[in-house]
Amino acid sequence: MTATGRMDFRGGVHPPERKSLSADAAIEVLPTPPEVRIPLVQHIGAPCESLVKPKTPVAMGEMIGKAGGFVSAPVHASIDGTCGMADVTTLPNARHVAVIPITAGPQTLSGQGLWDAIFGGEWPTRHLEDHAPQQIVEAIQAAGIVGQGGAAFPTHVKLVRNETKPIDTLLVNGCECEPYLTADHRMMIQLPGPIISGALLAAQAADAKQIIIAIEDNKPVAIDNLRRAVRGTKIQVVVLPTHYPMGGEKMTIRAALGRVVPTGGLPLDVGVVVINVGTAAAIARAVLRGKPLTHRVVTVTGSGVARPRNLLAPIGVSYKTLIEHCGGLTDQAARVLSGGPMMGLAIGNLDTPVTKGTSGITVLTSQEARKAEELQCIRCGRCVDVCPVGLVPTKIALACRFKDWDLARRYHLDACIECGCCAYICPSGIPLVQLMRMGKAEIPRKKK
Repeated sequence: MTATGRMDFRGGVHPPERKSLSADAAIEVLPTPPEVRIPLVQHIGAPCESLVKPKTPVAMGEMIGKAGGFVSAPVHASIDGTCGMADVTTLPNARHVAVIPITAGPQTLSGQGLWDAIFGGEWPTRHLEDHAPQQIVEAIQAAGIVGQGGAAFPTHVKLVRNETKPIDTLLVNGCECEPYLTADHRMMIQLPGPIISGALLAAQAADAKQIIIAIEDNKPVAIDNLRRAVRGTKIQVVVLPTHYPMGGEKMTIRAALGRVVPTGGLPLDVGVVVINVGTAAAIARAVLRGKPLTHRVVTVTGSGVARPRNLLAPIGVSYKTLIEHCGGLTDQAARVLSGGPMMGLAIGNLDTPVTKGTSGITVLTSQEARKAEELQCIRCGRCVDVCPVGLVPTKIALACRFKDWDLARRYHLDACIECGCCAYICPSGIPLVQLMRMGKAEIPRKKK
């Protein structure tokens, strides 16, 4: 089977990128913060069970939360220190979750030493087939790895071999389509070694014979870097057009392979498993070095931040600490988003902790965040034209607004990927994606 498909998908939009704010900023190691607050649930699935009590000393990498089921991932201390009294925080998705605070102690690793410990040294591309599939999956599970592209689904669940739906292709997603964000971009430039090792290991676990790294054509340096790095391996680098929401699993599979994931289906229904480039690097570290996921790369950007940067940050550090390290908010700052402007969620509390799925923090100015006056739908159909999964957003959104959940389901609300294309293009300023998010949150509550 070839690696090329249609090379694009139906619908989508082309919003202004604004990646130049941080694209050339090399990843910096954030100085050890005075405190981190580790959420006991950072993914889709069951919450963790705390393994520590107040005043318990912990070392970086020590497990402090045990996975609550198969679709769950343990959490680990991201700094050396002492545990405090368990508390509760609200994540950007409005979910209230328990957190374990850790006050920093004398840190054994920081700066270049921390960088070397996480990403330094050689990353092999040969003889990785010596690692048994089950051993790879167990190492990933023990390391608490979840998808770093935003969905945060436990990675070991994706890679377990499925006898009824075998996988033939591993797709490594380097399509960082969300405007402003550049964390994946910088990883592909600076860290090709662990990404490639992790991709080979993930393919070995899933029994995928074909490996593709998909990158958008607005990242020429990353493309050249990875093409050089994959020489001598079976990995192919496929360049896709810059087209939002390229990077969504279904869109990237369609563009790279020409396969269509059915409505309500999963990538494994068409023989594919998709992982993010940051996830691949974490897999390499877990399997080859036995290290858990304690840090991730986060972009802090936007015209509302004094000095946009890409930071290697410990899980659990507050958004406030990251923003202050980047020079703080500008006078024009008006809205802080977890993620980018298309799919990100506005937050009102900068004490919010970074989780394994936090790819970026975007701060918009009052001019950028200005909300258009909402008018009546003029039935122009532009939201239908841009919806990449073929929905009729206005009908679903109106069903959600009037709490007609049965009608929303009949219009396939669950198939919405919340990319925001419909709200972006709507000339009447109707918050279509926000209404659909509200509906997706409300329907499960009605079932209880």
